[in-house]
Amino acid sequence: MGFVLMMMVSIMCVILGLKWVLSSVNVWYYEKIKLGGDKKMRLSLPPGDLGWPFIGTMWSFLRAFKSSNPDSFISSFVSRFGRTGIYKTLMFGNPSVIVTTPEACRRVLNDDEAFKPGWPASTMQLIGKNSFIGISYEEHKWLRKLTAAPVNGHEALSMYIKYIEENVISALEKWASMGQIEFLTQLRKLTFRIIMYIFLSSESEQVMDALEKEYTTLNYGVRSMTINLPGFAYHKALKARKKLVAIFQSIVDDRRAQKREKRGPTEKKDMMDILLEVEDENGRKLNDEEIIDVLVMYLNAGHESSGHITMWTTYFLQKYPEVFKRAKAEQEAIVKNRPSGQKGVTLREIRQMDYLSKVIDETLRLITFSFVVFREAKEDAVVNGYTIPKGWKVLVWFRSVHLDPEIYNNPMEFNPSRWDGLTPKAGTFLPFGGGSRLCPGNELAKLEISVFLHYFLLDYELERENPSCPVMYLPHCRPKDNCLGRVKKVVSTTSA
Repeated sequence: MGFVLMMMVSIMCVILGLKWVLSSVNVWYYEKIKLGGDKKMRLSLPPGDLGWPFIGTMWSFLRAFKSSNPDSFISSFVSRFGRTGIYKTLMFGNPSVIVTTPEACRRVLNDDEAFKPGWPASTMQLIGKNSFIGISYEEHKWLRKLTAAPVNGHEALSMYIKYIEENVISALEKWASMGQIEFLTQLRKLTFRIIMYIFLSSESEQVMDALEKEYTTLNYGVRSMTINLPGFAYHKALKARKKLVAIFQSIVDDRRAQKREKRGPTEKKDMMDILLEVEDENGRKLNDEEIIDVLVMYLNAGHESSGHITMWTTYFLQKYPEVFKRAKAEQEAIVKNRPSGQKGVTLREIRQMDYLSKVIDETLRLITFSFVVFREAKEDAVVNGYTIPKGWKVLVWFRSVHLDPEIYNNPMEFNPSRWDGLTPKAGTFLPFGGGSRLCPGNELAKLEISVFLHYFLLDYELERENPSCPVMYLPHCRPKDNCLGRVKKVVSTTSA
């Protein structure tokens, strides 16, 4: 018995010793070797956990976000290291710092001198190194200026609203006749059609379906482990990226041929035309690879966020009848006050949807579609009194800000009225990011959502098949059944 007991103790000691060694490898390598003899810098690093060799804290992150409590990942840092709002870790293959307070988020997002985009290599590979997430500050400033007005400008929004409206009306009528549908899947198809119109004027139904299908696969790889082996999400996403590039290349080739042969429409210029024709002050034009990367990025971001947030806003409206009733009354009042000759909703009316805007903002806060963005320290930087070494990644964790009880009372409660008379302090409301790299399509997204909800509230209801369906949090927050249900037309007292 004594021998067995001694063996068990020895085995336990070996296991604990091995665990200690493995948990110290990253600290030894990234802090003592990489940072050299700078003891002062090592002592000023944020508290945290660099995790296991190679994988860091990725298993903890994935385990939390594949559970019903994704916030347990950050909570573990808070419980172990205190509410410092900044923690060191190793994620996506890089030593990193997570920032979770409004002040720290604002600093990182706005300081272009100290921080640059720092997305994981896997994301860069999938979205494209020539897209907004990969280019320099100067290139980004030029390309953003080029593309912002055609996507987000007042004139562009006024022009797109009619197309959005026609497609929303048609889609709702179609869905109401289809019986059971995956509401999120249909919304993503709708928002993809809209962004395709803006960038490529129009494409065949077959091309749109092929593109949208590949984008679904692509997104599952963006937040996955970088394992390029058959069966893994990243491997599938790389194959989807290859197919997307091939489709876009054929579209670019055809558009260039149209221009050479002077065929095709000449009156309307879509984003493809602008990207093909633009040149900088030195006369340099974008090559095919650059154009395709911009298309991959814009078409992905331009339909994913709008589709998901529209689904969640509709879900919350149906879940809270008093919110639905008040939002519906606002839309009916807008229709009632229209001039007799007016047909359809206008941009001016969208601006008058005060309560609906609060419903959308509350959804953006509670869901936080993009829960994190990535930056990289261009130089040693001090944030919240801690040093972020040059080359370390910075994960700006929006989700923690939006769900902080010190900022928002009862943060897990859906309460549009919390926005009554509230002007968010800088850094406390970041649904579209911030700083110079604020999402360039934020106004277009809110326009799409508002137009859809205008017509949905007037004449439709959503009946979910599985109201208690579990929620998935990767790559984006959504019900596991993609919001399976029925869109039902109801008798309305006011005609749109």
